Amino acid sequence: MNPLILIRGGGDLASGVALRLHRVGFQVAILELPSPLTVRRSVSFSEAVYEGTQTVEGVTSRLVSADQFQVALEAGEIPILIDPHANILNNQFLTSPRFTFVVDARLMKTEPEPLPTNVALHIGLGPGFTAGANCHAVIETQRGHTLGRVYWQGQSAPDSRQPDGDKRRVLRAPAAGTLEPLKAIGDPCKEGEVVARINGKDIASPFDGILRGLIHPRVELTEGMKIGDVDARNDPNMVRLVSDKSLSVAGGVLEAVYVKLRETD
Repeated sequence: MNPLILIRGGGDLASGVALRLHRVGFQVAILELPSPLTVRRSVSFSEAVYEGTQTVEGVTSRLVSADQFQVALEAGEIPILIDPHANILNNQFLTSPRFTFVVDARLMKTEPEPLPTNVALHIGLGPGFTAGANCHAVIETQRGHTLGRVYWQGQSAPDSRQPDGDKRRVLRAPAAGTLEPLKAIGDPCKEGEVVARINGKDIASPFDGILRGLIHPRVELTEGMKIGDVDARNDPNMVRLVSDKSLSVAGGVLEAVYVKLRETD
C-alpha cells in the first residue's frame, strides 16, 4: 500500500510534516485556504498560494488546479490545492478512501468538522482531536517530554493559550485592516523599532532580535490576530530551516503512518 497523504494546512508545523513525509518517499499534497494565515512564511509551503511556488529545504510546492494535481506529484513536487473543506476526498479520480491518509495540521485547537468521507488513516495535530472519536491518532504539539508522541486513544495536552518561550515575541494586530510591512522576514530588529503598520498604527519589536515571521500583506486582519514573530537568538538559519518542533511532530506522524501500514501488510 502506497498511500497519498493529504495535509490540511501548509504552515510551518505542517510543512515540517510534509517535508519529512516527502523525503522518505510518500506522495504528499497540501490543502489550504485562499489566503493562508501563515506567519513563518519563509519555511512554509503555504506561501505557494501567494507566489505560485515555494521551496523549503530543497523541496518545492506548487499551487495547482485539480487537473494539474497528478502532474505535480509525478514531477516530485508537493501540489497545493485551495480546498479548505477537503472536497478532494469526494473526487474519485484523485483520491480513494482506501489509499488516502489525512493529516489535519491546521492547529485550529477546536473540535474539527467531520471529513467528507472516511479515510484509511486520519491524524490530528494537537488540541481539538480525540483519538478513537474524531480521528484515528493524535500527535502531541506542546513542547516538553511528550512533544511528538502518538496517542491512539484520548487527547493531547489542552491548549495552554500561551506561545512557547517569551510571550512578548508574538506580534499581534493592534487594529483590523491590512499589513504594511516595514521589515522583511530575516531582518534584524532593535527593541522599539517599528517593523510594520496597520491602519497607521505602529507595531514595534519587543526586544533586539530577528524578524522570524510576518503575515502576508494580502491577509485581511482582525484586531488581536497574530501577525509576526521576533526571535532574540541571532541565528539567520532560523528563517530558512524548519524548526525542531516541526520535525519532532513530523516524527510522530511518520510513526503513526508506519504503524498503520504495518497493520495492512
